[in-house]
Amino acid sequence: MQLSRLRDIGWKLWDPIGLLGPEDNWQDEECAPFADEYDTYLQRAAGMLRRGEERRRVVDYLVQIETVHMGLGERKSSRKRAEDVTDAIIDDKELWTR
Repeated sequence: MQLSRLRDIGWKLWDPIGLLGPEDNWQDEECAPFADEYDTYLQRAAGMLRRGEERRRVVDYLVQIETVHMGLGERKSSRKRAEDVTDAIIDDKELWTR
């Protein structure tokens, strides 16, 4: 799996904590201390999809991470962002190439 591609997807479409500003990129030097903040969650979501898990279950997983594990509670955008990042992972044909 290409972690940099997964990070591009996750930081652009998910970022539930809102660590990056609109002009920031996870690759920016000032963002280096937290660049790996979502890696475990995104890698698990991608792995679930690769193993054939239903899209709905992956979306539910990401919503649960945000709302329960991170303790942020469900917001209007929670499910939409989880759906968007899940769809982007599914659609990225180069994610699993090296």
